[in-house]
Amino acid sequence: MKLDRPVTGGPCWTELGTSDPEAAKRFYADLFGWRPETDTRQETGCYTVAHIGDAAVAGLAPLHQESQPVAWNVSFAVADADAAVAAVETAGGTVTLAPTDVLDQGRFAVAFDPGGAAFQLWQARSFPGAGLFNAPGALGWVELLTRAPDRVTEFYTTVFDWTVNASEHYTQWGVDGADFGGMVTMDDKFPHEVPSHWLPYFAVENVDATADAALLAGGHLLMEPMSVPHGPRIAVVRDAQGAAFGIHQES
Repeated sequence: MKLDRPVTGGPCWTELGTSDPEAAKRFYADLFGWRPETDTRQETGCYTVAHIGDAAVAGLAPLHQESQPVAWNVSFAVADADAAVAAVETAGGTVTLAPTDVLDQGRFAVAFDPGGAAFQLWQARSFPGAGLFNAPGALGWVELLTRAPDRVTEFYTTVFDWTVNASEHYTQWGVDGADFGGMVTMDDKFPHEVPSHWLPYFAVENVDATADAALLAGGHLLMEPMSVPHGPRIAVVRDAQGAAFGIHQES
């Protein structure tokens, strides 16, 4: 990821909705060295912010509805959440949570792109988003897995004005040319029941060692460590509650 701070249109935060917050805290603390801090006030929903040093790097929250999947979610920074949801709807997306104030920290909304992938919008006030990117344990890349690549490319470039760097095998997203993520087309290798989704990748010092540690901690490997030609070494992990995420190591 070429971005090193939250910028308008780029990923600014990632958070886990989980069925077992305490187990998730232990798992990710062991894996990434996160220091979790939970706000126990009722109005925060027992939200946990994970830190590396003094920097906030990710959020963890209990599930609030039975229909809510255990999953990692990606938030994109916007200057005006209300204007952003209007742009989402005009471009063919669906808003499932209208802009809502989160204390004094910001304004938040949830939407789905036309291919069915959920994403979040964040209008910062006192909380800008992650304080660290690309360092071990911090967000380093976001990837969209979709069955409608042409439609969602049109959607995201319309809503966020992303730049697109497309090759034969992979499409990369950027803000003003600074790439922060990519897109994979879901083919028949993906089970039909797996929906389109955004997948956060966390930077690590050693993908193979981190993958082994995830297995020992009760996780599962969805994709064994592999080296991308002219790119990083990557793997995809599923935690014990079922949330998938990626890890990557720059070559």
